[in-house]
Amino acid sequence: MSATAETHAFQAEVNEVLSIVVHSLYSHREVFLRELISNASDALDQLNLRALTEPGLLGDDGELRIELVVDKKAGTLTVRDNGVGMTREELIENLGTIARSGTKRLMQSLSAEQKKDVALIGQFGVGFYSAFLVADTVTVDSKKAGSDEAWVWESQAKNDFVVRPGSRAGRGTDVLLHLKDDAKEYLDEWPLSAVVRKYSDYVRWPIRLLVERDDGKAQKPEWRTLNAARALWTRPKSEITREQYVEFYKHTSHDWAEPLAWTHFKVEGTHELTGLLFLPSRAPLDLVERKQGGVRLFVKRVFVLDDAQEILPEWLRFVRGVVDSEDLPLNVSREVLQRDATTRFIQKQVVAKTLALLEELAKEGETDIERDGKKEKRERYLEFWREFGRVLKEGLYHEPDLRAQMAGLLRYESSRAQGLTGLAAYKQRMPAEQKAIYTVSAESLAAAEQSPHIEALKKRGYEVLYQLDPIDEWIGDALREFEGTRIVSAAKSALDLPESDEEKRAKERHQKDLAPVLARMHKVLDERVQEVRVTERLTDSPACLVSAAQGMSPHMERRLRDAGHPVPAQKRILEVNPEHPVLRKLRALADGDDERFQRWTALLHDQALLAEGVLPPDPAGFARKLAQLMGEE
Repeated sequence: MSATAETHAFQAEVNEVLSIVVHSLYSHREVFLRELISNASDALDQLNLRALTEPGLLGDDGELRIELVVDKKAGTLTVRDNGVGMTREELIENLGTIARSGTKRLMQSLSAEQKKDVALIGQFGVGFYSAFLVADTVTVDSKKAGSDEAWVWESQAKNDFVVRPGSRAGRGTDVLLHLKDDAKEYLDEWPLSAVVRKYSDYVRWPIRLLVERDDGKAQKPEWRTLNAARALWTRPKSEITREQYVEFYKHTSHDWAEPLAWTHFKVEGTHELTGLLFLPSRAPLDLVERKQGGVRLFVKRVFVLDDAQEILPEWLRFVRGVVDSEDLPLNVSREVLQRDATTRFIQKQVVAKTLALLEELAKEGETDIERDGKKEKRERYLEFWREFGRVLKEGLYHEPDLRAQMAGLLRYESSRAQGLTGLAAYKQRMPAEQKAIYTVSAESLAAAEQSPHIEALKKRGYEVLYQLDPIDEWIGDALREFEGTRIVSAAKSALDLPESDEEKRAKERHQKDLAPVLARMHKVLDERVQEVRVTERLTDSPACLVSAAQGMSPHMERRLRDAGHPVPAQKRILEVNPEHPVLRKLRALADGDDERFQRWTALLHDQALLAEGVLPPDPAGFARKLAQLMGEE
């Protein structure tokens, strides 16, 4: 073993994180102990898991524990565990770089104000660095289970750290804090005890503090256990306070913000399990990629898997918490989980409990509550939707059997312009004569509001839901109906609007009178459109393009092309407003100048494309035709 100390430069992003931690989180500095205890608890979990198949790792030291050791003369506090320990390489990787935590992306995305936000720091696995809130020097002495070598990592929160051979005899890790002058309170028993009870009472391993006891003759050191050391999820809900739930969430998720909501449940019968699931209050920056987090799996209170994706479907990857099974084997592997019937049962329960929690939050938002003498609604579900709604929608794609249930959780902007709304609330507001739920797809809220496809709907007072997310249109097509009412795209086929006898006669008259004109227009546009016809969906615009009932909207077509997917060419239907002056002009041109008729018809088609945010196939040609038209006028 080399006896040479090595100096390593911190990864660049670490310096910035250290600066933020030390200078922005001072008022929260007691959390340093929570973070170090959490790391120690994870190390014990990992050792306990490995010992299931490698019992020799425990040796003569089978009592797993976390110890706090105070040296008042030296001004140091040590957080010690006899867990899995770290090798030299792991010390450098875990404490000298934060690449896997996505910190570079975090630093690039945060504004100056956001960098002061405690919650954002905790989300990215940099909790260890909170030790520098109270210490000017941190020394980590660690020995990997099964290894003969111990290594020391040491830093003063500057630009570098030192790694050198260590002296630790047994496996595990000591984190030695050389406390700053203004942090000497953490050398006393009662402040340490209070912090442990506040943040870490539920940690399943005993947290012990070495204290001096006076037996009347002399001061004798003895170990005092500070925490209950009982898994929180095994306790009755009536015995658990809100604060305990919150701190348990922060401990297991490494999130510094409070959770939005949680559900604590027990399932008994053929299979038995207990679960405690949380909804975070904000989405992490790596939500799309699902790099870490999720639900931890325990078997009979023994930790077996972190981020157990086999029991948590991808579309619920924002859920955090624990599930404890009584039926799985302790040596369960991911391969076993993937084919085990118990796993499918557990996943079904996790999904059901999560959806029930979401439905409870959604219902809560529909109920008025009293606050300061005023009635208002709790908006926790809308907070959830803004953070995680896009991910939840994936479930409607992957879970056909759950679509009907999940449809009630969808939220949309709408032409009502009063914030997000759901399908149930939309149905309650429908006029008696309205036959369907109407939607329109668009790139943005502004584009949806200006869509020509919804003119007649808005004139009749029918609300239109705006599908602004790429997946929204697919969801509408997949659902087709909600509680017996059809879901209809305003940009597809016929709207099936109620018509008076007079309106029917007028439509038939227009179709008959304009038949020759429509036929000539179709001939001009034969390569580009399937049909040209009169429509009732327009009131202000001269024309619009619609897709067949089972066709793809231009919005979806464009999204797929932008994503690099091959999209077959499809002809759409050009619908014209018979009352518009442009149609009257075309009717006059149909009896005369064929060149001008063709030019006007092509312009009308290109204008319909532009109205839905699509460039004409020949923008230069469009510009020339428009210039010619302006010159004529």
